[in-house]
Amino acid sequence: MKNTDLGLLIMRVALAVVMLPHGIAKITGGVGFISGLLASHGLPTFLAYGVYLGEIVGPLMLLMGYYSRYGAALIAGNMVVAIALAHANEIFALNGMGAWAIELQALMLFTAAGLFFTGPGKYSWKN
Repeated sequence: MKNTDLGLLIMRVALAVVMLPHGIAKITGGVGFISGLLASHGLPTFLAYGVYLGEIVGPLMLLMGYYSRYGAALIAGNMVVAIALAHANEIFALNGMGAWAIELQALMLFTAAGLFFTGPGKYSWKN
C-alpha cells in the first residue's frame, strides 16, 4: 500500500520532534555557545538568535503543516550553519562506532531539504 502523504507527514513530525528539543535547550540555556562560535569565526554574535528560527519556528511549522516548505528551509539553513561552525572538522570523520560523525546533523539537513522539495503532503494545514 503506497501512501506518499502519510510518509511525508511522518517525515515532517519526525524531523520536528528531533529538532525541537535543540531549540528548547537554547531557550532554557541561552545561545552563548553559538555566540562564541560566531565570534571565533569573525561573525556578528547577534546572528546567534537566528537559531530560534531553525530550531523552534521551523519545527513548529512542520508539526502544524503550516507553510512547511519555509519551515524546512529554516531547518536546512540552520543545519548548514551548524555543520559549518561546529562540525566542519567532522565532515570526513567517523565516530568510535564507525558511523559518520555528523550523521544526525546530515539526516536533519537532508530530510529538511527533501521536505522543502516535496512539500508537506495533503495532511497539512496550509501549503
